[in-house]
Amino acid sequence: MRMNPTDQFFTTADAALRTLFATPRAAQPCPTLPGDATELTAAEKAQAGALMRVNHVGEVCAQALYTAQAFATKNNALRAHFIKASAEETDHLAWTSQRLTELGQRPSLLNPLWYAGAFGLGLLAGRLGDPVSLGFVVETENQVEAHLQSHLTLLPSNDHASRAIVAQMKDDEARHALDAQKLGAVELPEVVKNVMKAAARVMTTVAHRV
Repeated sequence: MRMNPTDQFFTTADAALRTLFATPRAAQPCPTLPGDATELTAAEKAQAGALMRVNHVGEVCAQALYTAQAFATKNNALRAHFIKASAEETDHLAWTSQRLTELGQRPSLLNPLWYAGAFGLGLLAGRLGDPVSLGFVVETENQVEAHLQSHLTLLPSNDHASRAIVAQMKDDEARHALDAQKLGAVELPEVVKNVMKAAARVMTTVAHRV
């Protein structure tokens, strides 16, 4: 996928605007658990809504990361891979957005800030070279997978709708990490992993409320 710098710029800007201000459209149907109706109290809706808001922020960040990495790489095949991964993550963005609406909750008010920060990290990783950029994907997806697993224990047990979405997202993130490993990812230093974990804790703590 060859693009001149002008095309890359406008494609990248368009991706940001779509993520932050347009209604996301999923290519795949929202996961469900047939026969399991979700009936929640007001308190359970608030609890599930806060968790799904965090997950929605994670998908906003995923869009930013993959878009930045696609922008940074000089490898056309890898750019196509990042764009494809971003498109798959759009399903997650759409599902979490839809679930927030169903729960009567709003997305994070700080989504533009989260997007900008994640884009900057993705751009930095991309400028450090493709193996590092892919290593960043692996570590990010591993942390997200663990985070989603924790949400499966925190979501109300009878919130079958949210749990189905989170379970499918968890499987998809694990696959994205494996794909990046196969493409030549290098393992990041422990200090970098720890910084990423600390930044993720700040984001999830704030997004849970704001």
